[in-house]
Amino acid sequence: MNRKFILVFLLLVLFSLSVNIFADEGMFLLNQIPKKLKGFELKPEDFYRPGGGGLSDAVIMMSGGTASFVSPRGLILTNHHVAYDAIQKNSSPEKNYLEDGFYAKSIEEELPAPGYEAFVTLNFEDITERVMSAVTDEMTAIELAEAIRKKMAEIEKEEENLEKGTEGRVISMLDGSSYYLFTYLKIKDIRLVYAPPSSVGNYGGDIDNWMWPRHTGDFSFMRAYIGLDGVPAEYSKENVPYNSKTYLPISSKGVKNGDFTFIMGYPGHTMRYRTSNSVDWNQNLSYPFGIKMFQSIIDILEEESNDNEKLAIKLSSTTKGLNNALKNYQGMVEGLKKSNILARKKIQERKLTQFLEKNPELKKKYGDVLPSLRQLYKEHLEGYETDSYLQFMTFTQTVSYATTIQKWSEEKGKPDSERDPRYMDYQIPRIKKRMEVSAKDYDAPTDAKVFKIFLCKMAALPKDQHVDFLREIIGDKTGKEAESAISNFIDDLYGKTKLTNIEDRMKMFDMTTEELNALNDPFIGFAKKANDELDRLKKKNDYFNGKITKLRPEYYKALLEWKGGDMYPDANRTIRFTYGTVKGYFPRDGIYYKPITALRGVIEKHTGEEPFNAPKKLIKLYKKKDYGKYMDKVIKDVPVDFLATTDITGGNSGSPIMNGKGEIIGCAFDGDYESMTSDWQYSDRLTRTISVDSRYILFILDKFSGAEELLDELTVY
Repeated sequence: MNRKFILVFLLLVLFSLSVNIFADEGMFLLNQIPKKLKGFELKPEDFYRPGGGGLSDAVIMMSGGTASFVSPRGLILTNHHVAYDAIQKNSSPEKNYLEDGFYAKSIEEELPAPGYEAFVTLNFEDITERVMSAVTDEMTAIELAEAIRKKMAEIEKEEENLEKGTEGRVISMLDGSSYYLFTYLKIKDIRLVYAPPSSVGNYGGDIDNWMWPRHTGDFSFMRAYIGLDGVPAEYSKENVPYNSKTYLPISSKGVKNGDFTFIMGYPGHTMRYRTSNSVDWNQNLSYPFGIKMFQSIIDILEEESNDNEKLAIKLSSTTKGLNNALKNYQGMVEGLKKSNILARKKIQERKLTQFLEKNPELKKKYGDVLPSLRQLYKEHLEGYETDSYLQFMTFTQTVSYATTIQKWSEEKGKPDSERDPRYMDYQIPRIKKRMEVSAKDYDAPTDAKVFKIFLCKMAALPKDQHVDFLREIIGDKTGKEAESAISNFIDDLYGKTKLTNIEDRMKMFDMTTEELNALNDPFIGFAKKANDELDRLKKKNDYFNGKITKLRPEYYKALLEWKGGDMYPDANRTIRFTYGTVKGYFPRDGIYYKPITALRGVIEKHTGEEPFNAPKKLIKLYKKKDYGKYMDKVIKDVPVDFLATTDITGGNSGSPIMNGKGEIIGCAFDGDYESMTSDWQYSDRLTRTISVDSRYILFILDKFSGAEELLDELTVY
């Protein structure tokens, strides 16, 4: 088994290194960076050196996005929407930094960013053999999935070094074809330095989100701090700025149409090698279900936020994130249907089958792979709606708190090696921290209304699909009677539980099973029943994952036998390199989108009402043509945002986009609506990265905010 997996990996690396230098597609590992790219003045070895010293040291993974060091004192550039949660958590009706912006003129004025962590990639290595040593040919699918998960957790536990502030993460490449260990320096004290007002940083709001032309200054600055001993530490006033020896300069010259660009960042997940089964599942089930649930939750959050500024600020980060996910899913469904990816995948699979039929030896090896995948998805479909509601139900914060605390009370009595890997000792401080940070966005009455949605939707399913805990709540009731029973249950649950109080919640987390049960807390009682269902669902998913871990690598091998060519690993939140050019596009017949937008576009969109309420000072600067040195000679205006053919996805938000010299020319924040489906298939014609131009960043800092101290800290060419 081990040799087979290593062979697969070597084949994939071999093909991924033979890159077509004329194509902009690809999210490459740093040991696979293409050579001889036109306009590229750096060498692949300049980017990554094991142990440190490469350009990658300046590019960090941070809180759902990417960021970069831009000074030797740990100063960080990222998106406004990546920093949004930090801005929100420091805001109040009296000091609304979301609305007014924030600027710390000195170190002492910088604000804590609770929950934010920065990860610097120190090293990565192939450990396929080490992971697969836990697997035997005799294992069932469930045993295989569990063995791999436990082995990955054991390795991560071994690699954590609290004295040095480092941790390891084991990442699967190409759905189990290989496994890599990434070692990170984990910086735990991040602070807010500068954020423009939302009327700049979030100009256009959800209306413009994913759309081009864009006119938003989606950037902010933060800073990384470490302990006096040079080791990462939790927030303390005694901590000092991190010494970021490698940092990126910023270009004041900007870009023009046709310029070479590249991005380093931490893209989330792509599914470009998946079969038609996966496309069908997501296009017709997963995405539509998510759209329905996101919209339902958003409706509640917005209703609760009306006429309550304090609560609106508290819920704003969650609402913004859900709106982003909603539009993403809507674009996915629309794009998948328009591009006929499902039909094209099926045609590809028919041709692959025909190829195998003509090659008896290959058919013997791979002929059963596609039929087995189809059967596996068919089996997994059973109980889909019930299972989906169960998974979404833990989005409700109190349900998440309760199920986590109840499960941990049972797992802590076991030896560490026998626990669910999610509850091994090294994970517990991380769980507690997440619970503490999430409390800042928690509102029990709103949470109760969200929970009611899930239970009511589950109750509307056919009775034979009801889970046991739902039957106990509603019995044989249907319609309004069932809804009334659910309302009474939730009122009683939230009225009597202590979980809504953070101090009680954290005490309960440290209790034994006996101590926890003695409380007779109704939410803990519900959590036990909910966990029984979630455990059932976990076993179902383990069966699917165990099977798929064997089948997908075989499918990829069959593709390589058929077509050869390139096969870079799908994105999986590890650091990647992608390159391209500044370039517009034709979204549809007769329409061309230019690659650069200007300040005049901000003014043209201005209505005086959110989300198109440009600041008065910005309007004044435009009317006076007070552009300073930031005017673009071609457009004769201050450039705001620009397009490039670089290949990115969610998680790349905040990535530095650079010129061939390695200077920051912008901060990537989005993709265009027409190319949302690039997670499934890249299109040179339509796939575009949207970035805020470095000249707009500098213009806002200088002319709009007068942030002289911050500008002095940057290296600007």
